[in-house]
Amino acid sequence: MKISRQILTFCILMCFGFLSFSQTENQKISMEDLMLNGTFSQKSVQGLLSMKDGIHYTTLEEGGTKIVKYSYATGKVVDTLLNLNQIKDVEIKSINEYEFSADESRILLMTNPERIYRRSFTADYFVFSFKNRELVPLSKNGKQRLATFSPNGNRIAFVRDNNLYIHNVLFGSEIRITKDGEWNKIQNGTPDWVYEEEFEFNRAFEWSPNSEFLAYMKFNEGDVKMFNMNKFEGLYPQIKENALYPENYTYKYPKAGEKNSTVEVFVYNIEDRITKRMDVGEEKDQYIPRIKWTQDPKMLSIYRLNRHQNKLELLLANARTGSSNIMYTQENKYYIEEGNFDFLTYLNDGRHFIYLDEKDGFNHLYLFDMVTGKSVQQITNGDWDVTDFIGFDEKNQVCYYQSAEVSPMDRNVYSVKLNGTAKKMLTPDKGTNNTVFSNGYKYYINYFSSITQPETVSLFNSKGKMIRVLENNEELVAKLKEYQYSPKEFTMLPAADGMTMLNAWMIKPFDFDPSKKYPVLMTQYSGPNSQSVLNSWSFDWYQYLAQEGYVVVCVDPRGTGARGQMFRKCTYMQLGRLESDDQISAARSLANESFTDENRIAIWGWSYGGFMSTLCLEKGSDVFAAAIAVAPVTNWRYYDSVYTERFMRTPQENANGYDDNSPINHVDKLKGSLLLCHGTADDNVHIQNTYELTERLVQADKQFEMQVYTNRNHSIYGGKTRLHLYNRFNKFLKDNL
Repeated sequence: MKISRQILTFCILMCFGFLSFSQTENQKISMEDLMLNGTFSQKSVQGLLSMKDGIHYTTLEEGGTKIVKYSYATGKVVDTLLNLNQIKDVEIKSINEYEFSADESRILLMTNPERIYRRSFTADYFVFSFKNRELVPLSKNGKQRLATFSPNGNRIAFVRDNNLYIHNVLFGSEIRITKDGEWNKIQNGTPDWVYEEEFEFNRAFEWSPNSEFLAYMKFNEGDVKMFNMNKFEGLYPQIKENALYPENYTYKYPKAGEKNSTVEVFVYNIEDRITKRMDVGEEKDQYIPRIKWTQDPKMLSIYRLNRHQNKLELLLANARTGSSNIMYTQENKYYIEEGNFDFLTYLNDGRHFIYLDEKDGFNHLYLFDMVTGKSVQQITNGDWDVTDFIGFDEKNQVCYYQSAEVSPMDRNVYSVKLNGTAKKMLTPDKGTNNTVFSNGYKYYINYFSSITQPETVSLFNSKGKMIRVLENNEELVAKLKEYQYSPKEFTMLPAADGMTMLNAWMIKPFDFDPSKKYPVLMTQYSGPNSQSVLNSWSFDWYQYLAQEGYVVVCVDPRGTGARGQMFRKCTYMQLGRLESDDQISAARSLANESFTDENRIAIWGWSYGGFMSTLCLEKGSDVFAAAIAVAPVTNWRYYDSVYTERFMRTPQENANGYDDNSPINHVDKLKGSLLLCHGTADDNVHIQNTYELTERLVQADKQFEMQVYTNRNHSIYGGKTRLHLYNRFNKFLKDNL
């Protein structure tokens, strides 16, 4: 569910802070500017990859038609490696993603993706050879998924129709290594719906370092119950075959407390073509959220997580025999942070690995011994969270990571020795820094933004000296001089416990007059370990509302991220209770401001945020006049097993936690105006949530408004859908505030 936070800032644009404008000449921002025309969209550096030599990098340019090679030392163009416009009878119009072979003699290109769910898609893959300048399809037998070079570049593994295939690059041959793949039954090499969504990965196969083995996960969905959705003809896209009789789309979706897929791990031997099952234990009701090869090409590590998700074990499995043993165990009295799974790093010495743990109350890097499974060194330390482990420089024994040390709202990148000494901040600018290092860690490219600065992409050497600014969005800055908008300001508001102060931002109306009373719209997501109050650049619907005379406020309640484990996990077993209490407390504080109208305060949100806005309107009827809920969870019993049980355990174990905080059980308290919006083909938060809530509202004789979007998924987009949706919000707020 995490990605729903991105919906709240779907238009990656900008916010004002450092420029001054003549307010009498500025144009008004239109909804078309925001939703259709991309008037304020930013430029960036796309498709960035470091080349093997560590002194050059490549980017995707001109609409994905060119792969351009640059020098790290100067930031200047060295060569155009591939130009689709110069290839005769080319079958590709643009490149979405690309990958080099190990010797960089070939490039694997992905194009024409067709989405399945949030992260999964089918696509057309092509292989381009620099030697003969030929571009050939990876396979002519149907679209593929997740095509990936072997480390030696001689083979490409991919998935089609739930089976794994291997393409021999040298001979052009193709073999199928699994044969039991079947829709809604068996998935080989790709995760099922709930793993993809809640463990946040898409590829469930991995090449061994020496290219001799291909490890993969097999998902058996046989015991998982089916969920059905109608799909109509619709438009954008139009499904003509559904014109008279809608499609009954079915897929496997395990709800809280219900049966999950059983997962097995296999290793295919490339040379002898033998497949071996790895021992993951006798327990079937467990999770296998990742597999990762160690530096030893015969040893595969397997993540094993119990159903409560509070005990993680790393197994070491022998690729030839299938036998395994427990290398490392991490336990937590709440739950294991799944966002750390991709940070596991094995050192070249074959004896140690780096991973993250919250055992001191904050998310930190530790060095572990592979034999004992014990920590031998805490690498980072302090009352702040590591938010990303970027990588480890073996030559210099240096770790690179991102953290919230400066502030929970900021992200900075640091280097530190493996022994925890010589820590250095590499990104001193206050804001959000996301850094990509070169092979060998001699250079890095930093993507920086803040509430007062649009994204700036800069190239640095390892000593932190800036070599070149690659993109500063100066055209966007110049364009914004023509428009009217208001600066975003950070503030703090009181939590319901009377002790905790919550991070927040506020946008006041354009031409703000402190003697006037303004309506307030609160925006939030509020989900576990999420953050909406960040020091990063955005320009979106909230600026439109500000020019229309609204105060817009965003609050991160208890349970959100980057403030340590106790703050982050205090909502355990009771999702919604503390978060809604805090949003109501913040609203009451805002009602006391001299410039706000206490009778015109609304709250809105999407997904978890929709759950929260609905619950707040019910519980906070004395302060909220209206709420907008988009794709809301209205009963946690309707949501998926992995996400819900991580924070709530099962409904069989925690019935009160589920029922006491579900909006569906509080309809009698509703007094304000409610707008519910949902897509009929939402595979994530099913429209069942909205339908069941509306039935309770009807039977309680509570009036409400509802907007349904045909064939739209959780993101509700396509054609003019977003424009229509947000104009619906505008009308609702105008009518009810």
